[in-house]
Amino acid sequence: QEQITYFNVESLDITLPNHLPSREPCKDIAGSYPTRQLATMEPGYTMENIAPIAVLIDELRSEDVQLRLNAIHSIPTIALALGPDRARSELIPFLQDSLDDEDEVLLALAEELGKSFEQYIGGKQFAHLLLGPLESLSAVEETLVRDMAAESIAKIAGVLSTPQIEEFYIPLLKRLSQGEFFTSRTSSAALYPPVYNKVSWLIQEDLRKGFAALGADDTPMVRRAAAKWLGSFVKNLSKEHLLSDGLPIYRRLQSDDQDSVRLLTVEDLIVIAKQLTPPEVKEQLLKQIRHSIADKSWRVRYIAATHFNELAEAVGTELVREELIGQYVQLLKDNEAEVRTAAAGQIPGFSKLLEKEVILARIVPCVRDLSHDASQHVRAALANHISGLGPLLGREPTIEHLLPLFLHLLKDEFPDVRLNVISKLETVNGVIDIELLSESLLPAIIELAEDKSWRVRQAIIEYIPLLATQLGKPFFDEQLGNLCMSWLGDTVFSIRESATVNLKKLTDVFGVDWAKVQIVPKVMGMGQHPNYLYRMTTVQAITTIAPSLNLAIVQAEIIGPLLQLAADPIPNIRFNVAKSLEILAATYGNTDEGREFVRQSIVPALEQQKTDPDADVRYFAARALQKALPVDMLGKY
Repeated sequence: QEQITYFNVESLDITLPNHLPSREPCKDIAGSYPTRQLATMEPGYTMENIAPIAVLIDELRSEDVQLRLNAIHSIPTIALALGPDRARSELIPFLQDSLDDEDEVLLALAEELGKSFEQYIGGKQFAHLLLGPLESLSAVEETLVRDMAAESIAKIAGVLSTPQIEEFYIPLLKRLSQGEFFTSRTSSAALYPPVYNKVSWLIQEDLRKGFAALGADDTPMVRRAAAKWLGSFVKNLSKEHLLSDGLPIYRRLQSDDQDSVRLLTVEDLIVIAKQLTPPEVKEQLLKQIRHSIADKSWRVRYIAATHFNELAEAVGTELVREELIGQYVQLLKDNEAEVRTAAAGQIPGFSKLLEKEVILARIVPCVRDLSHDASQHVRAALANHISGLGPLLGREPTIEHLLPLFLHLLKDEFPDVRLNVISKLETVNGVIDIELLSESLLPAIIELAEDKSWRVRQAIIEYIPLLATQLGKPFFDEQLGNLCMSWLGDTVFSIRESATVNLKKLTDVFGVDWAKVQIVPKVMGMGQHPNYLYRMTTVQAITTIAPSLNLAIVQAEIIGPLLQLAADPIPNIRFNVAKSLEILAATYGNTDEGREFVRQSIVPALEQQKTDPDADVRYFAARALQKALPVDMLGKY
């Protein structure tokens, strides 16, 4: 038998085969040497299983942080090997005693314990044992560790029975809520919502009082945590308790002297409003709504503007018309650009709640002002959302009020503004007929196609297939055909690449017969250009559009010029030809006619390229033969 050396980490007794690095036996907590033999391990684990497990446990005590981190991620394996009994009696206490570590390791431990770890310690009936290590982690200084520990505790709460919650979870929650340091009290706020509906009404009353105490805590960080989790907590309250307990907590936090607390109450306001009737909202929350939207801190107003549509939907139509229209206009005219930017993003959603006449009278004038805003970010946000007003206003108001603003924004000096207008024109196309679009917007689009910013040019290219669908073949050929071909010679590679993809999409829209006349001759003609970039674009365009063509066009129009480029003096062009031939063989080699085409035209060219002086050309030629051709043909060549 193999000689065995015994090894122990704290109270965990593990055996090591003698081919591992030798070490002196370690004493356990009681000071005695380990006595457990291999038989104490779970059945089915051989020596090969145990060796890596022992190493993992050893790594938990390593000075190397990365080794400890790897070991923490492997504790499910360790627990599985130890078995449920030893995992409960030894591994959990071991982890409890190993919490004096780097934040990164503690974060990993908090995460692992929340990943259904109860299955390794005997099931749900023992899940409460995991609360011990997580309680300690909930009180550390590092915020990420505390948040992860609280998240894992909340997950464990989902599998605990009511007796377990009342015996183990509630005492833990009280200890954290009444902790001496703010860290534990901060973590406790997240732990109230998961169990509120699982406990008796007496304990529920204690929970409401405990959460109220967090909302009135002396430390701003604790009040901030209370504001963050108040929405989740009040969702569990009955209407009676919401009015008697939830609202006082909210009002106290909403009037807090710290703006970092007040800004978190905006989402709480929305949650509470959804649980009340419109008359109750008007009676109980109107004052707080006004205060939040007109808060002295721009950060609170920014959050209010960001969530304005949700708030409007929660309070009801009547209050929107009576109060929120005026409040929203104030946000659109706010002194801070960040607030105006956030409010501009809510324009289409909020306008859906209004009548057309109100939009024209109250919202459109603000939109007109924002289109001339001094901040480019405000204009960019407006450009991204202004088109959403088109379907709400209808054809005539859109032409009268919005079309001039589109044209103005399309000429903005800031590229993102122009880009956002272009990307959203599809929404307007359904409102404005194609003739008006071509007369008004097409000149601006053609101008932007030559914009100095390549991102704007690329956005125009991506918009072309949609425009082509609506314009039809004759109009497109006359107005935009040459423009699409000109992009193939752009100085920026991304534009040339997008242009080839654009040609494929146009082929899918107008059909292969159109492509044979309008695209293929022009693309193949570029293959004779003295500038190698044009020749390269020809090869790349063939590679992209070939799957959308048919074999007849490839044989008649494409393969000849392509094979000429296989002998181009530029190696980059030659190996791109090999790539293109690979695509052609894969696309058309599935029929008898296609296989014959591959044998006669493609394979000889690739065989010739396999002897090319350039290594890259030889590589891509060989790859093309291996990947694209059938096995019987590979054997022949």
